[in-house]
Amino acid sequence: MPSERLQADFFARMADPQAVRAIFEHLPGVFFFVKDAQGRHIAANSETFTRFDIESEDELVGAMDEKFFPADWAKAFREDDQQVIRSGKPLINRLELWYNEQRNLDWFLTTKLPVRDRRGKVIGVMGITRRDEDRMRHYDVREVTAAVQYARQHCGRNLTTAELARAAGVSERHLHRLLRTTLGLTPHELLLRTRIQSAAEALVRTSTPISEIAIQHGFCDQSAFTQQFRKRTGVTPRQFRVRNRG
Repeated sequence: MPSERLQADFFARMADPQAVRAIFEHLPGVFFFVKDAQGRHIAANSETFTRFDIESEDELVGAMDEKFFPADWAKAFREDDQQVIRSGKPLINRLELWYNEQRNLDWFLTTKLPVRDRRGKVIGVMGITRRDEDRMRHYDVREVTAAVQYARQHCGRNLTTAELARAAGVSERHLHRLLRTTLGLTPHELLLRTRIQSAAEALVRTSTPISEIAIQHGFCDQSAFTQQFRKRTGVTPRQFRVRNRG
């Protein structure tokens, strides 16, 4: 088709294949990123540098999400990335936690698209993260926020889905549907990840024995804690402590 030839010819004539990136420097409140299939950051805009508390792209290229986020959330981001890479399909407006202006984790919407090489093979993901104030005011988001906040406030014990649903003011079935739609998680997985995230912070910030941290975060013993922690972070609690203190 003439329009397709015109378009292909125009892009082939571009001197710099990265020139399109420049537009993201002029979109306030939009955070642009590109990662390869291994999860390494390849590029981003300056808004992203600010939220990551870095000064230039040199500090970004090659880094994994664990450099900028708690291990549990970084793992969740990578799972979404891998879903896009495996399926070759975009992930549109996924509600997830990201850094706000005060560098606290807050709700944002992320869209991820596959990046393909000239043969059509998916070699990474690119995406944008942004606020959506209309959606933030929607009752579904408020209910999800209430559930997450309650899980954080009670991460010292093993909550039930029924307790979480009551805190959010919805039925268990409705909560399950909300969390699957917005976060891609079941209530059980949200509760586990919240406890593990809090435990990970304690591993780094305190010298409390791992066995005590396990009990403090609702695990029956250190063995159960280690099993769940390694499943979601890829390392044992002890390895995580040594690595992040070193």
